[in-house]
Amino acid sequence: MGHMGFFTDTTLCIGCKACEVACKQWNQLPADGYNWTGNSYDNTKMLGPTTWRHVAFVEKPHVQQDKSGKMTDWLMMSDVCKHCANPGCMEACPTGAIIRNEFGDIYVQPDICNGCGYCVPSCPFGVIDQKMDDGRAFKCTLCYDRQKIGIEPACAKACPTDSITFGDVDELRTRAKGRVQELHERGEESAYLYGVDEDTSVGDLNAFFLLTDRPSAYNLPEKPKLPQDNIATGFLASLVMASFVTLTTVVSLWPRKR
Repeated sequence: MGHMGFFTDTTLCIGCKACEVACKQWNQLPADGYNWTGNSYDNTKMLGPTTWRHVAFVEKPHVQQDKSGKMTDWLMMSDVCKHCANPGCMEACPTGAIIRNEFGDIYVQPDICNGCGYCVPSCPFGVIDQKMDDGRAFKCTLCYDRQKIGIEPACAKACPTDSITFGDVDELRTRAKGRVQELHERGEESAYLYGVDEDTSVGDLNAFFLLTDRPSAYNLPEKPKLPQDNIATGFLASLVMASFVTLTTVVSLWPRKR
């Protein structure tokens, strides 16, 4: 069996948030409150330990071609854990709580997680987080329990426009590339795939996206990278600073002729 994952086509998303509701209902995740954020129509704010799908509303002002005035174009994207080929969270976990299961998904075993939180800063996408009550980390399981009995994940099942599709990742990538070509032929030249055939340290994403604007517009990193990518530059900076301090100290203590 190949790896299973998601293809999220943002051009089909209508912002209904059915995926958010279905995810919370199936996984019995508590509500996050009902406070107005003032950030467009998005009051979910971000992914977290009790929010495993998040539909982002991005208002994109532009001028109409007839110059009749400004209007608002919408970018909508249902964000989720990327289930990376090289997951930073799994590498950082000291207890072995985070594994790649038989479906190729990154899964946090709640009975082994000790709440250390090392995984949280190790995710370049800011996906995984700790619950406030016991400190354990939680994120999208790609509906592991549903997959085991042959049912697609709740979010994909609930999506009315098939913006979220679930299946074998290789097949999804082939389908997604065809979708990009179709959009290009229709004049949507800005369409591209995020998380496919990209040369980054996280590797390909098993939950990838079709976007029409820069990744940063959707609160995604332009070039995601694992924390260990910073080790070489951090070591070099420390070496330069240590050398400078040592040299300065030696010069200051050097005996001078009176």
